[in-house]
Amino acid sequence: MPDAVQPGAVRPGGRTARVREAVLQAAGDVLAENGFHGLDLGEVARVAGVGKTTVYRRWGSPGALAADLLQDMAERSLPRSRHGDVARDLRDNARLVVRTLTDPRQGRLFKALIAAALCDEQAAGALRRFYAVRVGEWAGCVTDAVERGELPPGTDARRVVTAVSAPLYYALLNTGEPLDEAAADRAAAAALAAARAGVMR
Repeated sequence: MPDAVQPGAVRPGGRTARVREAVLQAAGDVLAENGFHGLDLGEVARVAGVGKTTVYRRWGSPGALAADLLQDMAERSLPRSRHGDVARDLRDNARLVVRTLTDPRQGRLFKALIAAALCDEQAAGALRRFYAVRVGEWAGCVTDAVERGELPPGTDARRVVTAVSAPLYYALLNTGEPLDEAAADRAAAAALAAARAGVMR
């Protein structure tokens, strides 16, 4: 469940950090425009304005570059909601997923990163770690709800959060059904109903 992060935002650091930021920004742009099959390291170097040798030496392959981009996105993605109401928190999560997947750049970028994970083991591992970080972050709203007595003891927080985003990704990648706030709210409500019924223990 992604957050609407923009790879390449300027952060403090020396030349190495600045080069990495420029390259990751360029990689995200190239991925969003051309897909994983079009992620050429030489083109990324040109767009980033850095030496081709630097890019090849540091990353070495499109898969390694996609993996580093995912790590950077996980590190900088937004924290979860803390409303003290699990229904609102899960709805926020679902709406954030929808906003990200329907963003003109971010939606294409995530499609490209999913495609990368299907054909490159480094990218696949990085995508799993990315989602582990994000699911782990949002799982806190479910564990808090269990402590407040809103959900049954033993509810699997990660499973609930995954159930929120799963139908949204299915719509994106398979059915082509509209991704909007109504779809987000339905996904959140369905996951919450299952959790309240004890299905997610």
